Amino acid sequence: MFLAKVKGNIVSTPKNKFLIGHKLLLVHPVKLDGNLSGNKDVIALDLVDSGIGDLVIVVQEGDAVQQMLGHKNAPVHTMIIAVVDNIEINEP
Repeated sequence: MFLAKVKGNIVSTPKNKFLIGHKLLLVHPVKLDGNLSGNKDVIALDLVDSGIGDLVIVVQEGDAVQQMLGHKNAPVHTMIIAVVDNIEINEP
């Protein structure tokens, strides 16, 4: 899992039949302070109704995605699983 910032929407007219009705978003990993991490964007399936500018939790693992979808027919490896409202770090 990693934190990411949603950067944009992906529009794709022809889709795999198991992706019809699902939203694809472009995300970029971020550090805990909100700054971008690395230089690669990732396409993620969104099931939590996140939008551009949202801070989200992304899972990038096939088995977890299959469990969330309830089947293993969709060609998905990366999925947004939560929108982050707040990050609180308590240091001892």
